[in-house]
This record gives sequence, structure tokens and C-alpha cells, in this order.
Amino acid sequence: MEPRSGCPVNAAVEVLGDRWALLVLRDVIFGDRRYFRALLTGSIEGIASNILADRLVRLVEAGILTRGTAARGQRARYSLTEAGIQTLPVLYALGNWGLDWRPGTEELQIRQRIMRDAGPAFVEELMDDLRVRHLDAPPKHPDGSGPFERLNAAYAAEQERRPNPHCRTGG
Repeated sequence: MEPRSGCPVNAAVEVLGDRWALLVLRDVIFGDRRYFRALLTGSIEGIASNILADRLVRLVEAGILTRGTAARGQRARYSLTEAGIQTLPVLYALGNWGLDWRPGTEELQIRQRIMRDAGPAFVEELMDDLRVRHLDAPPKHPDGSGPFERLNAAYAAEQERRPNPHCRTGG
């Protein structure tokens, strides 16, 4: 994919600049959804299957995701590349802006609040965890106490505290 200009902002926006690409990355990163069906059914925003298929192709072509080969009868698994892992600070910044300037629900904001309160070092820990999950790096938290476990525990606690039958995932 050659960008339309040499401007780095343009080059990034051409890959990441639409809502669906960023939400697919959010779901891969925070929801650990790595299969087409999981991404399709887990999207609280209701992504259409043709849009999801297109965004996955685009993200693979851009080097953000890889698509595992699927044997007959098996589903292809998507994994983040290092470039994909490096989108986490972008999502973190967008989430912080959303907390400050857009309405939302406590339940869907909890993970972002935890990340913001913990700061950039926590984002680096998340990126290390993503390298373990997607790039087969050695784990830094072999006891299972990694940052995603802490985020997911906080989200689960918030769901129990504020049950919402219309919500299936956090953003």
C-alpha cells in the first residue's frame, strides 16, 4: 500500500483513519478476538460482515495484522504484527480524548480509566503482553498477573456492579 503522499499523518490515516479499522484493532487488542466470527459477533457497534472482511484485508495488506493459514475446516487466526502492537498508544490517546470530550458509560470507560490512571508504563506493559500473545515472545508475567488480566478483572467487576444486558464487551 503506497500512501497518496509522503506525509506521515496521511500515511497513517490511510491505514487507520476509518472507524472500523480502529474498532477491529480495539477488539483484537482488548477483546483478544482473533477469528473472523469472534470479531463479527463481538462487535457492540454491529460491524457488517463485508466491512469486517474488507478491514481485515486492509490491515493485513498494511502489515498491521497477519492472517494465519487455515487448513480445511479450520478458521484463520489473525495476529498483530509489531506495527499492530505499536497502534496501542494511538488507541490509548484516542480513548483518553474520548473520556474527556465524549459521553459514555462507566462500564465501557473503566478500562480506559484504569490505563490512564496507570500511565504510559502500563501501556508499555500491555504492549509486552501483546508480544507474548501475538509474536510468541517469552512472558514477563508467567504467574498470569499481567496487565490484561488486571484490566479484564476490573471490567468484570464493573459489569457485576452495573449489569447491562446490552453490553457484551468493553472499549
